[in-house]
Amino acid sequence: MIICIIGFIDVQVQDILRERFCRQQLPDRLEGVEAQHKHLLELLKRTAVHGESNSVLIVGPRGAGKTMLLKCVLRDLLEEKEAQKNLLQVHLNGLLQTDDRIALKEITRQLHLENVVGDKVFGSFAENLAFLLEALKKGDRSSSRPVLFVLDEFDLFAHHKNQTLLYNLFDVSQSAQAPVAVVGITCRLDVLELLEKRVKSRFSHRQIHLLSNPTFPQYLERVRTQLSLPDRFPDQEFCQDWNDGVETLCEDKSVQDVLQKHFNSSKDFHLLSSFILSPASLFPLIYPFFSTSSSISSSSSSPGVTPLLLLPADLLEASRLCFTDSKANMLHGLSILELCLIIAMKHLNDVYEGEPFNLQMVHNEFKKFLQRKSNSMYNFEQPVIMKAFEHLQQLELIRPVDSTAAKTQREYQLMRLMLDHSQIMEALQKYPQCPTDVKQWAMSAFG
Repeated sequence: MIICIIGFIDVQVQDILRERFCRQQLPDRLEGVEAQHKHLLELLKRTAVHGESNSVLIVGPRGAGKTMLLKCVLRDLLEEKEAQKNLLQVHLNGLLQTDDRIALKEITRQLHLENVVGDKVFGSFAENLAFLLEALKKGDRSSSRPVLFVLDEFDLFAHHKNQTLLYNLFDVSQSAQAPVAVVGITCRLDVLELLEKRVKSRFSHRQIHLLSNPTFPQYLERVRTQLSLPDRFPDQEFCQDWNDGVETLCEDKSVQDVLQKHFNSSKDFHLLSSFILSPASLFPLIYPFFSTSSSISSSSSSPGVTPLLLLPADLLEASRLCFTDSKANMLHGLSILELCLIIAMKHLNDVYEGEPFNLQMVHNEFKKFLQRKSNSMYNFEQPVIMKAFEHLQQLELIRPVDSTAAKTQREYQLMRLMLDHSQIMEALQKYPQCPTDVKQWAMSAFG
């Protein structure tokens, strides 16, 4: 009986979190963009209900909430019966519909007009689009159903030949051919500069700007909101325990430091959700057994059901993985010889202030180290050293200064090191069984 209760609660919690993190559940109410929401809703309502054509651009940086704003507006708009019954939607994306032919085929598919078009041959894009809109007219042929065109990654449509798709959509929205609303979503502030003069003249020049500039307390509140269970959760005592645990987690100093690091790196809420999802997906949500040891005191009416929340250590580990330096990790798999060549390059960078080097210079630096240590275990033949040097180039840890380097003798090709001092020193600390003298050489101020 208890196991059934535990499993039921577990599934409910997982469903709620999955809805938020994986399916980008829409908030009940948008905060901070109320004016933009009202403006866009009124604009689309005039098309869906009153048959008025419009065009508008939603502009803002990635993660500012442009798509979420549009989805919330459509959700509110479709609550009206007339809009729900009449409005047709066509969603295009500049990353997918890379030319007008593909875009027109997708428009036909989303409007379910494949059978109407059949094998008809059209002279131009405009004729084809006009035919599609004509086919949407009702039985009395007096009025056409309103169509909403959403163009995500709008700036990429400007790269289509002659911008034919944009020209015809804006042309229809400006004329009285059919009730059409064109909504473009883009992160480029200079998007109007990409439009041809004839396209720009048919655009309404309405723009809705969104700015993603949350404060850290708002960022922290978003984490708290995303992890908390709603008040409507069936088991109220479990819900209270869970939410108290989330509050404790968000007040932890180490967690706040981790979140501050992510906040300073990017204020994108999509990236935040991905970061939280990572540890949340690795750990079970509930102990599937009688548990008395928990950081949260449970007073749940279901005995043995103790919420297992994310611990600060879980977020610290997720942050470490998130900020993992792939190039520094590659150093852990190098041979001792390759590692010594990297250290020699580091010393050359320090001495010559980042100027390019060649294999001969690196070899000379390495020989200085060998002369001081008089250690035969580091004595390698020239062909072996050259092979190790080429392997570092294949791993892209070093690269030629220019394309003409291929014509130069290999020992004298100028190269640059693609690692900085901190990456090398951090990798040395984690290198398995790294010889002490090699570490000392790396830390020394001289070659």
